[in-house]
Amino acid sequence: MKRFASIALATAIALFLHGCAGWQSALDPKGPAASELAWLIWFFTGLCAVVWVLVMIGLAAPLMMQSRERLEPLVLDAGADNRKLRVVMTAVGLTAVILVGLTLLSFFANRTLAAIGSDAALTIRVTGHQWWWEVRYEDATPSRILTTANEIHIPAGEPVRLLLTSTDVIHSFWVPSLSGKLDLIPGRMNVLDIKADKPGVYRGQCAEFCGAQHANMGTFIIAEPRAKFDAWWRDQLQPASAPMSDEAKAGKDLFLKRPCVMCHKIGGTPAGGTVAPDLTHVASRQTLAAGTLTMSRGNLAAWIADPQGVKPGSHMPVVDLSGDELNVIVAYLEGLK
Repeated sequence: MKRFASIALATAIALFLHGCAGWQSALDPKGPAASELAWLIWFFTGLCAVVWVLVMIGLAAPLMMQSRERLEPLVLDAGADNRKLRVVMTAVGLTAVILVGLTLLSFFANRTLAAIGSDAALTIRVTGHQWWWEVRYEDATPSRILTTANEIHIPAGEPVRLLLTSTDVIHSFWVPSLSGKLDLIPGRMNVLDIKADKPGVYRGQCAEFCGAQHANMGTFIIAEPRAKFDAWWRDQLQPASAPMSDEAKAGKDLFLKRPCVMCHKIGGTPAGGTVAPDLTHVASRQTLAAGTLTMSRGNLAAWIADPQGVKPGSHMPVVDLSGDELNVIVAYLEGLK
């Protein structure tokens, strides 16, 4: 029985600790801002645990002593009163010292966070929509301004400044492995500086309830070496690839005839909608529908055929397509890399 209990306890601890790591964990920091916050989390948690234990001991000790001594309630004990007073005064003093210490720690942590983006060379505007992310790479040269969706590529090891806003309701941008969260508010621009210490994929999530599909409003930060990031940016600035097969050509023609063009843009084609994600290089992304589905031909077809089944309440309407029409449109879109 003891062996079974030990195994169960070890398994529970392993599962608990496993949840502290991964690509979306504030306790598994991959950048200076997240590291600063994680250190504060652990320190505050440890300090509060110590205080809680001391308070429990302080409450339990008098009860145990009183039960043994059976004091006469009418007898005055000046020595005991003085000891109690000293205990109370010591507790008050320690509390004041702890509060001042925590305030100073918070101040220095905020100063460290503010310094991360002071020399940021790259600025990205992130706009929250129900329920996806518009990502616009700012540049002094208008021809180099790039708009994508749901995935944010950044150069690893370099500070990046994010300008956060929203077009509808309040959202909150949170990539726990890289930074704390910050709201996206309609009519207001908030600034969040991030930095990834090394290349990797870090998942983010809208952290402010924003409607029915709030839980399916994910995003990904993809940190790459500078050369790879620059190559990605150059590729993304190019217009959409011309369809290579007859099936894909038919898909393009059909796409441009259907209501899809009212919402989506595809660079190099007449499709110029701006109320939904830009699809110029949609097949180069890792996921569909803001992290809801992994990118694949089957999921692409499922998303187009039944968006309300995949993401109920989304603004993606159902377009009446036959099976053959769906196949050719999917063939076209999966070539947009």
